[in-house]
Amino acid sequence: MTTIATNETDSTQDARVLRRIVRERRTNLRIDPTRHVDDAIIFELCQLASWAPNHKLTQPWRFAVVRGRARATLGQLAADHQKSLGDDDPARLDKTRTKYLRAPVIVIVASGSDAPIGSSRRAEDRDAVSAGIQNLLLGATAAGLNSYWSTGVFTSAPLVKEFAGLRPEDDIVAGVYLGWPRGPVPVPERRTPVIRWLGD
Repeated sequence: MTTIATNETDSTQDARVLRRIVRERRTNLRIDPTRHVDDAIIFELCQLASWAPNHKLTQPWRFAVVRGRARATLGQLAADHQKSLGDDDPARLDKTRTKYLRAPVIVIVASGSDAPIGSSRRAEDRDAVSAGIQNLLLGATAAGLNSYWSTGVFTSAPLVKEFAGLRPEDDIVAGVYLGWPRGPVPVPERRTPVIRWLGD
Protein backbone atom coordinates (compact mmCIF):
# COMPACT_ATOMS: atom_id res chain seq x y z
CA MET A 1 0.00 0.00 0.00
CA THR A 2 1.31 3.44 -0.95
CA THR A 3 1.67 6.00 1.83
CA ILE A 4 2.04 9.73 1.34
CA ALA A 5 3.71 12.07 3.79
CA THR A 6 1.06 14.00 5.69
CA ASN A 7 3.17 16.61 7.46
CA GLU A 8 6.43 18.50 7.05
CA THR A 9 8.38 16.13 9.32
CA ASP A 10 7.38 13.10 7.25
CA SER A 11 8.11 14.96 4.03
CA THR A 12 11.58 15.99 5.22
CA GLN A 13 12.35 12.43 6.27
CA ASP A 14 11.15 11.07 2.91
CA ALA A 15 13.39 13.58 1.11
CA ARG A 16 16.40 12.46 3.16
CA VAL A 17 15.72 8.80 2.36
CA LEU A 18 15.35 9.57 -1.34
CA ARG A 19 18.60 11.58 -1.43
CA ARG A 20 20.42 8.72 0.31
CA ILE A 21 19.11 6.09 -2.11
CA VAL A 22 19.95 8.21 -5.16
CA ARG A 23 23.51 8.72 -3.92
CA GLU A 24 23.95 5.06 -2.94
CA ARG A 25 22.89 3.69 -6.34
CA ARG A 26 25.89 2.28 -8.17
CA THR A 27 26.51 0.67 -11.53
CA ASN A 28 28.24 -2.40 -10.16
CA LEU A 29 28.74 -6.06 -11.04
CA ARG A 30 30.05 -7.23 -7.68
CA ILE A 31 27.07 -9.57 -7.59
CA ASP A 32 26.66 -13.08 -6.17
CA PRO A 33 25.54 -15.04 -9.27
CA THR A 34 24.34 -17.99 -7.19
CA ARG A 35 22.03 -16.22 -4.73
CA HIS A 36 18.36 -16.23 -5.78
CA VAL A 37 16.42 -12.97 -6.15
CA ASP A 38 12.77 -13.47 -5.23
CA ASP A 39 10.19 -13.04 -8.00
CA ALA A 40 8.18 -10.66 -5.82
CA ILE A 41 11.13 -8.24 -5.66
CA ILE A 42 11.60 -8.32 -9.44
CA PHE A 43 7.88 -7.78 -9.99
CA GLU A 44 7.89 -4.78 -7.64
CA LEU A 45 10.90 -3.27 -9.44
CA CYS A 46 9.12 -3.58 -12.80
CA GLN A 47 6.07 -1.95 -11.27
CA LEU A 48 8.22 0.94 -10.03
CA ALA A 49 9.55 1.35 -13.57
CA SER A 50 6.00 1.71 -14.86
CA TRP A 51 5.46 4.80 -12.67
CA ALA A 52 7.95 6.89 -14.67
CA PRO A 53 6.75 10.02 -16.47
CA ASN A 54 5.12 9.09 -19.78
CA HIS A 55 3.60 11.55 -22.27
CA LYS A 56 0.06 10.54 -23.34
CA LEU A 57 0.27 7.49 -21.01
CA THR A 58 1.31 5.18 -23.84
CA GLN A 59 2.96 2.93 -21.21
CA PRO A 60 5.62 1.63 -23.63
CA TRP A 61 7.73 -0.38 -21.14
CA ARG A 62 8.18 -4.09 -21.80
CA PHE A 63 10.08 -6.49 -19.54
CA ALA A 64 11.59 -9.94 -19.94
CA VAL A 65 13.13 -11.58 -16.86
CA VAL A 66 16.00 -13.90 -17.78
CA ARG A 67 17.14 -16.44 -15.16
CA GLY A 68 18.77 -19.84 -14.87
CA ARG A 69 19.79 -21.54 -18.12
CA ALA A 70 18.02 -18.84 -20.14
CA ARG A 71 20.99 -16.57 -19.32
CA ALA A 72 23.29 -18.82 -21.37
CA THR A 73 20.75 -18.81 -24.21
CA LEU A 74 20.75 -15.01 -24.14
CA GLY A 75 24.55 -15.00 -24.28
CA GLN A 76 24.64 -17.38 -27.24
CA LEU A 77 22.08 -15.33 -29.17
CA ALA A 78 24.01 -12.14 -28.49
CA ALA A 79 27.29 -13.76 -29.57
CA ASP A 80 25.70 -15.11 -32.75
CA HIS A 81 24.48 -11.61 -33.61
CA GLN A 82 27.89 -10.14 -32.81
CA LYS A 83 29.51 -12.67 -35.15
CA SER A 84 26.97 -11.89 -37.89
CA LEU A 85 28.17 -8.27 -37.73
CA GLY A 86 31.71 -9.38 -38.54
CA ASP A 87 33.32 -9.93 -35.14
CA ASP A 88 35.32 -13.18 -35.36
CA ASP A 89 37.47 -12.62 -32.26
CA PRO A 90 37.11 -15.82 -30.16
CA ALA A 91 37.85 -14.09 -26.85
CA ARG A 92 35.24 -11.36 -27.41
CA LEU A 93 32.64 -13.87 -28.57
CA ASP A 94 33.31 -16.10 -25.56
CA LYS A 95 32.98 -13.10 -23.23
CA THR A 96 29.59 -12.29 -24.78
CA ARG A 97 28.43 -15.92 -24.41
CA THR A 98 29.20 -15.97 -20.68
CA LYS A 99 28.64 -12.36 -19.57
CA TYR A 100 24.99 -12.85 -18.55
CA LEU A 101 25.99 -15.55 -16.08
CA ARG A 102 27.52 -12.88 -13.83
CA ALA A 103 24.17 -12.20 -12.14
CA PRO A 104 21.23 -14.44 -11.21
CA VAL A 105 18.78 -12.16 -13.05
CA ILE A 106 18.91 -10.07 -16.19
CA VAL A 107 15.86 -7.88 -16.86
CA ILE A 108 15.57 -6.94 -20.52
CA VAL A 109 13.75 -3.61 -20.68
CA ALA A 110 12.36 -2.41 -23.99
CA SER A 111 10.22 0.31 -25.47
CA GLY A 112 7.17 -1.13 -27.22
CA SER A 113 6.22 2.12 -28.92
CA ASP A 114 3.60 2.09 -31.67
CA ALA A 115 4.67 5.53 -32.91
CA PRO A 116 6.39 5.82 -36.31
CA ILE A 117 10.17 5.30 -36.34
CA GLY A 118 11.91 8.67 -36.21
CA SER A 119 8.92 10.50 -34.70
CA SER A 120 9.11 12.65 -31.59
CA ARG A 121 6.48 10.46 -29.92
CA ARG A 122 8.66 7.39 -30.39
CA ALA A 123 11.60 9.27 -28.86
CA GLU A 124 9.38 10.31 -25.94
CA ASP A 125 8.37 6.67 -25.39
CA ARG A 126 12.00 5.60 -25.27
CA ASP A 127 12.77 8.44 -22.85
CA ALA A 128 9.92 7.22 -20.64
CA VAL A 129 11.44 3.74 -20.61
CA SER A 130 14.84 5.19 -19.67
CA ALA A 131 13.22 7.07 -16.80
CA GLY A 132 11.53 3.83 -15.79
CA ILE A 133 14.88 2.04 -15.72
CA GLN A 134 16.17 4.65 -13.27
CA ASN A 135 13.15 3.94 -11.06
CA LEU A 136 14.00 0.24 -11.26
CA LEU A 137 17.65 0.87 -10.34
CA LEU A 138 16.70 3.06 -7.37
CA GLY A 139 14.21 0.44 -6.22
CA ALA A 140 16.92 -2.19 -6.46
CA THR A 141 19.23 -0.08 -4.32
CA ALA A 142 16.48 0.41 -1.72
CA ALA A 143 15.97 -3.39 -1.67
CA GLY A 144 19.68 -3.98 -1.04
CA LEU A 145 20.48 -5.24 -4.55
CA ASN A 146 23.34 -4.31 -6.84
CA SER A 147 22.45 -3.38 -10.39
CA TYR A 148 24.13 -2.75 -13.72
CA TRP A 149 22.53 -1.08 -16.75
CA SER A 150 23.99 -2.81 -19.81
CA THR A 151 23.56 -1.98 -23.49
CA GLY A 152 25.68 -3.05 -26.45
CA VAL A 153 25.25 -5.23 -29.48
CA PHE A 154 22.55 -7.48 -28.03
CA THR A 155 20.01 -4.63 -28.10
CA SER A 156 19.76 -4.80 -31.89
CA ALA A 157 19.75 -8.60 -32.23
CA PRO A 158 16.52 -9.82 -33.88
CA LEU A 159 16.73 -13.24 -32.21
CA VAL A 160 17.21 -11.62 -28.78
CA LYS A 161 14.03 -9.62 -29.35
CA GLU A 162 12.19 -12.78 -30.36
CA PHE A 163 13.62 -14.62 -27.34
CA ALA A 164 12.34 -11.82 -25.07
CA GLY A 165 8.86 -11.90 -26.61
CA LEU A 166 9.33 -8.55 -28.32
CA ARG A 167 8.36 -7.36 -31.78
CA PRO A 168 11.04 -6.61 -34.39
CA GLU A 169 10.18 -2.89 -34.19
CA ASP A 170 10.53 -2.72 -30.39
CA ASP A 171 13.66 -1.03 -28.99
CA ILE A 172 15.68 -2.78 -26.30
CA VAL A 173 16.92 -0.02 -23.99
CA ALA A 174 18.75 -2.08 -21.37
CA GLY A 175 19.68 -5.40 -19.98
CA VAL A 176 19.70 -4.78 -16.23
CA TYR A 177 21.82 -7.16 -14.17
CA LEU A 178 20.36 -7.65 -10.68
CA GLY A 179 21.70 -9.52 -7.68
CA TRP A 180 22.82 -9.44 -4.08
CA PRO A 181 26.14 -7.64 -3.46
CA ARG A 182 29.39 -9.48 -2.77
CA GLY A 183 31.06 -6.55 -1.05
CA PRO A 184 31.17 -2.78 -0.63
CA VAL A 185 31.16 -0.54 -3.66
CA PRO A 186 33.49 2.47 -3.97
CA VAL A 187 31.86 5.88 -4.15
CA PRO A 188 33.02 7.87 -7.20
CA GLU A 189 33.33 11.63 -7.19
CA ARG A 190 30.63 13.57 -9.02
CA ARG A 191 31.30 16.97 -10.50
CA THR A 192 29.17 19.88 -9.37
CA PRO A 193 26.45 20.24 -12.03
CA VAL A 194 26.75 23.11 -14.49
CA ILE A 195 23.67 25.27 -13.89
CA ARG A 196 22.77 28.51 -15.64
CA TRP A 197 20.32 30.54 -13.58
CA LEU A 198 18.00 32.72 -15.65
CA GLY A 199 15.65 35.39 -14.41
CA ASP A 200 15.22 36.88 -10.94
